[in-house]
Amino acid sequence: MPENPRVLRVVLLGAPNAGKSTLSNQLLGRKVFPVSKKVHTTRCQALGVITEKEAQVILLDTPGLISPVKQKRHHLELSLLEDPWKSMESADLVVVLVDVSDKWTRSQLSPQVLQCLTQFSQVPSVLVMNKVDCLKQKAVLLELTAALTEGVVNGKKLKIRQAFRSQQGTHHPSPALKDPNTQSVGSPQRIGWPHFQEIFMLSALSQEDVKTLKQYLLAQARPGPWEFHSEVLTSQMPEEICANIIREKLLEHLPQEVPYSVQQRTVVWEEGPSGELVIVQKLLVPKESHVKILIGPKGHLISQIAEEASQDLMDIFLCEVQLRLSVKLLD
Repeated sequence: MPENPRVLRVVLLGAPNAGKSTLSNQLLGRKVFPVSKKVHTTRCQALGVITEKEAQVILLDTPGLISPVKQKRHHLELSLLEDPWKSMESADLVVVLVDVSDKWTRSQLSPQVLQCLTQFSQVPSVLVMNKVDCLKQKAVLLELTAALTEGVVNGKKLKIRQAFRSQQGTHHPSPALKDPNTQSVGSPQRIGWPHFQEIFMLSALSQEDVKTLKQYLLAQARPGPWEFHSEVLTSQMPEEICANIIREKLLEHLPQEVPYSVQQRTVVWEEGPSGELVIVQKLLVPKESHVKILIGPKGHLISQIAEEASQDLMDIFLCEVQLRLSVKLLD
């Protein structure tokens, strides 16, 4: 630890699939959090650590905030509902991530995110508008900024005239506002948060964009002891990282509900004769039909999943990885 260590605990908040894991991975410079197009790949509070000079930023990658109703519908683990609140209790800064390419969710913060910000209003927050590279009309960004911040950033009113055109019609609810799914609890309906300290517009896939945010986070670190050795990227156990990476591949390659029913059991985790990491994992599924789907024609799918996962694991562990996957029916 340096003479004058500084530390910052950052919570990433956002709707499922807003790009939290991609952003975390880019900030860390290596792939640690599972990234997939299907929602809710991050099932438990994962930690990533950025250490530069005397500053250490600890990333809490929360599961996408979801409502209890959805949790029942998708049989998602309870940790998905509780975790975001747990991480908020120890946060120094909240990064709220909004996917501006998603027309359905981009124009307002979700009720769950707003509830979180309201409940922990003493924690400073910044807004990150992600996937801006997908927007054809940049004027939309101004309108979205005005809506998501209620026209106020860092205590100052935004000077965006054309952005408020869309606000004039709020006395005559548009069809979108009548939709019960978009209504938040309580009245009047709040859709933005007027207490953000900064706004970042970026593409989580752009190194340059992410670097700007990373430097900001490092600059916010306050005097305090480091919690991790400077070489640590994540506090997840290697086995946990491995399970997460395999899970990501299952979500990518399997249809709809199938991956959520797969149970993973690691049966071998050892060093091979040439120093390689040998991993054997059993994938247990409840239905015979799922076994066939997972194995794929002539065993191609399971081989592809194992190959892609071992490549990712080699990048993370910086050693040769031999991964074997087998599929079994749950007894």
